[in-house]
Amino acid sequence: MPAVASFPQFIADHMDYPLAYTTAGDGVPLLLIHGSLCDYRYWRWQIPAFAQEYRVLAPSLRGYWPAAFRSRRADFDVPVQTRDLIEFLDQTCPGTPVHVLGHSRGARVALELACAAPSRVRALVLADPGFQEDEHDGPAPFQLEAASRLENGDIDGALSLFIDTVSGPDTWRHMVGWFKTMVQDNATTLLSQVCERNQAFDLARAGSIPCPTLLISGENSPARFKSIQDRLQRELPQSERASIALASHGMNLANPRAFNQSVAQFLQRHS
Repeated sequence: MPAVASFPQFIADHMDYPLAYTTAGDGVPLLLIHGSLCDYRYWRWQIPAFAQEYRVLAPSLRGYWPAAFRSRRADFDVPVQTRDLIEFLDQTCPGTPVHVLGHSRGARVALELACAAPSRVRALVLADPGFQEDEHDGPAPFQLEAASRLENGDIDGALSLFIDTVSGPDTWRHMVGWFKTMVQDNATTLLSQVCERNQAFDLARAGSIPCPTLLISGENSPARFKSIQDRLQRELPQSERASIALASHGMNLANPRAFNQSVAQFLQRHS
């Protein structure tokens, strides 16, 4: 695919916590929610593609680049970031229901958004949603080990462990330069993430989400993500599944053409 120019950055500054974001296109709004160690730059291949049909809004969540938290912060958690996004939508597209696409931890935020403000969501796309089901579960051992390496100054080791665990062995070593730069910019968010409250999601809550939902995964995504989607599908009133060939967890980067096409076809059916 052709190179993508740098995205223009805006600040939603009339908020409790101003969010940096980029936007492109016109039409029905489409909110893109990135996952762990990322920011709005993660949607490098989606913003220009979806902007042909939609008004794309891609914020960096609280605590991420360009103002990444450098130490442990109590205000880094999913409920807080969900409230931020509701406020962000109230500011950028008041009174207008939006399509929502979230990836990994961002898909968990998208779930919370659909539960908290169902009238604001037209259609929901969850790409490999990641969360715990038991509120008593703490951070996964690999997350704790990554944070420990980070605190000991082994940034590359911390990021390699995290990325390879969620996407497959040796993924980090083979990632392109721009992706590594983005992840390095957000490395210290792991310190807050391992202390995050409210990490569990009660699957029964998904039954209250009234909008059409697409559960999308990479053909080679780790089994735990597909297991979560299996359980979510049983709870969601209106859900569909899609699989992206030749891709793992980072499916929108590994096979952007197929990913974009699957999402676009779903949104067109439910516009």
